[in-house]
Amino acid sequence: MDRRSFLSSSLASSSLALGSLSMAGYPSAYQSALGAIADSPAKRVGVIGTGWYGKCDLYRLLQVAPVEVVSLCDVDSKMVNDTADTVQKKQKSTKRPRVYGDYRKMLAEKDLDIVLIATPDHWHALPTIAAIQAGADVYVQKPISVDVIEGQAMLAAARKYNRVVQVGTQRRSTPHLMEAKKNIVDAGLLGKISHAEIYCYYHMRARENPPNVAPPASLDYEMWTGPAPMMPFNELCHPRRWRAFKEYGNGILGDMCIHMLDTVRWMLNLGWATKISSHGGIYVDKQSKANIPDTQTATFEFPELNVAWTHRTWGEAPDPKYPWGATLYGEKGTLKMSVQSYDFTPSGGGKPIHGDVVMELDKYPEDNVEPDLEKHVAPAIRVHMLDFLKAIQDRSKPIADIEQGHISTAACILANMSLELGRSLTWDPVKQVVVGDEQATNLLRRPYRAPWVHPEVANV
Repeated sequence: MDRRSFLSSSLASSSLALGSLSMAGYPSAYQSALGAIADSPAKRVGVIGTGWYGKCDLYRLLQVAPVEVVSLCDVDSKMVNDTADTVQKKQKSTKRPRVYGDYRKMLAEKDLDIVLIATPDHWHALPTIAAIQAGADVYVQKPISVDVIEGQAMLAAARKYNRVVQVGTQRRSTPHLMEAKKNIVDAGLLGKISHAEIYCYYHMRARENPPNVAPPASLDYEMWTGPAPMMPFNELCHPRRWRAFKEYGNGILGDMCIHMLDTVRWMLNLGWATKISSHGGIYVDKQSKANIPDTQTATFEFPELNVAWTHRTWGEAPDPKYPWGATLYGEKGTLKMSVQSYDFTPSGGGKPIHGDVVMELDKYPEDNVEPDLEKHVAPAIRVHMLDFLKAIQDRSKPIADIEQGHISTAACILANMSLELGRSLTWDPVKQVVVGDEQATNLLRRPYRAPWVHPEVANV
C-alpha cells in the first residue's frame, strides 16, 4: 500500500478541509470539516516563542490552514520582529502581526483562537495555562513541563476550560510511522511484543565551555529566565542550546526520549509506566559547561513489557541507519522505526517490509529554502496541525492530547529523578505520587524564582 492510499484509508474518520488550498496526497476526508473553518472567519493565531521550532510549527500551520497570525511574542526583540516581517510576507492578508515581549500583555487582548507555544521548556507551563484561561486552544511543544506538578496543572486547566491542547509529539502524526502502526503492529505481524528499545546516539550535547558574558541587547534576560534560577548569561543559553542545562529542561531524556517513548506508547496503546529507574552521568565529556548527562539509561516498566532507553553523546551508533529511534521486539519479528524510515524483519525468514519518509518537497517547495527546517519532519508537523484543527472543529481530543503529553513527559522527569536519587521509583498514576517515597514526591514540584508562582491543580 502506498503512502497516499494508506493515509486516505487510515484517516478516513477525519473531517477537515482546506478551503482553496491544494491537498493532493492528504486524506480526502480532511476536506469536509475544514471547509467549515474556511467558510468562517479565519482562526486568529498567536505565537509565544518565535525561535527555531516556533517558526517551524507556525509556517506549517500557514501551509495547511486559512489562519490569520495576529500576534507574536518573544523575549528577544530582534527574533520576534524578524519573524513578524516574514509572516507578513507569508500570510494572505499581508498584515504584520503585533509583537510583544511579555506573553501576558499579548493574551490580555483576548483576541486569539489559537496559541502556539515553543518557548524553552522552563517556560511551557505558565503561558499554556494563561492561554487556556484566555479562551484559546493551544499547541505546545514537548516536553510539556519541567516538573510533574506543572503538567498536572496544565491538564487540569485544559479540562476545566474545555480547551483543545495538542502536544508537539508529532511522531503520532508521522505518515510512515502511521503506516507501520497500521500495517505491521495493528495487523499482528509482530505477535506478542514484550520488549522495546528506544535510543539516541546523536552527538548533540554542548561540548564548549565559553565564558559568561552580558546578554545581547535584544534579549530581556530577566524575562527569559522567568521562574528558573537566575544564572549568569552564557551563549549556550540563547538561542537554542539551553537544553545543555538542567535548570531549563530535562536534558536529552526530555528532548529525545520523550518522542520515542511516546511513539511506543502510541503504537502499543500503553498508559503510565508503573516503575521507572535510571542510571548515568557525565562520563566522557567532562570539560563542557553543560551539566546534563552525556550517558544515560532508563527503564520504563509496563505489564509484561519493559521499554529501555539509552543515550550516548559520544561514540558510534550500533546501527548507523537508526541513530535515533525505537525498536519493537515481538515473538514473530522485529520492527525498527525512526523519523526517516522503518524496517520490519520477520522471524525465521519471510519478506521484510521497508518504508521511508516522503518529504513532499515537490508540493511545498518553500521547504527547500526555509532556514533550519528539518525537511523530513515537515510532513509530520503538517498532519499534526491538521489533527489539531480537526479537534478544534469537533471539540474533541487530538491525537497528542495534553494528557498523553503529560504521561510521556512525567515518565522522563521521573527517570531523571531516579538518576538523581540513585533508586527506582514506583509511580501511582491515580494519586500521582511516588509510592512510599516522600523525598521523591517532594521533587515533583520544582522551586520557582520570585515573583513567579508555581501553578497548582487547585488554582488553575
